Amino acid sequence: MATPTRILSTKVLLGHQKQALTDIGLEVLESNFIEVGIKNFELKGIKNNLIFTSQNAVRSFLTHPKFEENKSDLQSKKAFCVGVKSKTILTDAGFEVVAYADYASDLTEIICLIYSNESYTFFSGNLRKETLPLALQEAGIEFNEIEVYETQLKPHKIKEAVDAILFFSPSGVASYLKENTIKKEMCFCIGETTAEALENKHIKNIVIAEYPSVENVITEVKEYYN
Repeated sequence: MATPTRILSTKVLLGHQKQALTDIGLEVLESNFIEVGIKNFELKGIKNNLIFTSQNAVRSFLTHPKFEENKSDLQSKKAFCVGVKSKTILTDAGFEVVAYADYASDLTEIICLIYSNESYTFFSGNLRKETLPLALQEAGIEFNEIEVYETQLKPHKIKEAVDAILFFSPSGVASYLKENTIKKEMCFCIGETTAEALENKHIKNIVIAEYPSVENVITEVKEYYN
């Protein structure tokens, strides 16, 4: 009997996400290689527009202990975000999302070209890239930054041999490579910045999801192995 194709997800998937992979005969290992924690921060000095480049930032902001008492004031501000899921969460929470894009670089371009006269508060994480703040600075756009969540690497050794690895963030790549090597395994990435983290280590066997979401990574895996 042929051994089943074994894939590793570098984050624990939701039940239906894992099911979609086991349904096509794949053996799925899963393990969280990063941990995200909400930071203590103050809802002070917030500008007229809000920028979020991750769902973690959106969730940290919306679960702030003083969010409810400042709700009407905060909801009067406009939001700009990366990712359709972040947009959905913000819209459901009563925010008007003026613009969203799949990548921070694209969102930055929109802000600098069309909304450069506005002021912004950027809600970020400790491992955020310089792309957005640098571009806003260079364009002379008024903004401040509040760090609202923290990503910690959780590197560990994977003892089983796998045929493919699913990556969902550059920090997930960094964490995995601390204890493991990649040789012939296919690497499925949620987006271009995650793929770049692998390319920087001279890893070539990469498939990038058409749109940056977990579902689209799974779609790519299914198409590849079907």
